[in-house]
Amino acid sequence: MDVNNINPVFEAFTCVLPQIGFQTVEKKEMTVAKAVLPNKGVMVNIGVVGTLKGTIVFDMDMDSAKKFASTMMMGMEVTEFDDLAQSAICEMSNMVCANACTNFSQNGIEGLNISPPVLLTGSNGFMKLSAPVVLVVRFLVDNSINVNLCVGLFNDTEAIS
Repeated sequence: MDVNNINPVFEAFTCVLPQIGFQTVEKKEMTVAKAVLPNKGVMVNIGVVGTLKGTIVFDMDMDSAKKFASTMMMGMEVTEFDDLAQSAICEMSNMVCANACTNFSQNGIEGLNISPPVLLTGSNGFMKLSAPVVLVVRFLVDNSINVNLCVGLFNDTEAIS
């Protein structure tokens, strides 16, 4: 996995979150995973096509998703993961991925497009991605919100699993 195909996404995440109300974004751990990810509660999948192909997934448990949405909605209490809270999480995903595309372009990787976000809720399920390998980075946001950022991007020379 080429670091040039993943770092722009992580840079976008750490750059965008402070712009939408978060105080701290700490990278905690990084793992390499197979293309099957367990759903802990809330997952947002954004497809990437163009020079690179694959997916970017934002993964968090339900409590973290509610806290995340609450911060995005200027501290409004989120007791139920309703349409407004879901929209906030999807909007963050769009903002991060659009920013990542700009970062890629600045690094010479142009022609990327992203799909609208697909939000999945529930637990005990799995998401199978089209990427051969997925890099999962766990972030701790504002000392209490766990977010896994899963990046599975590949170019035409890498095989699909």
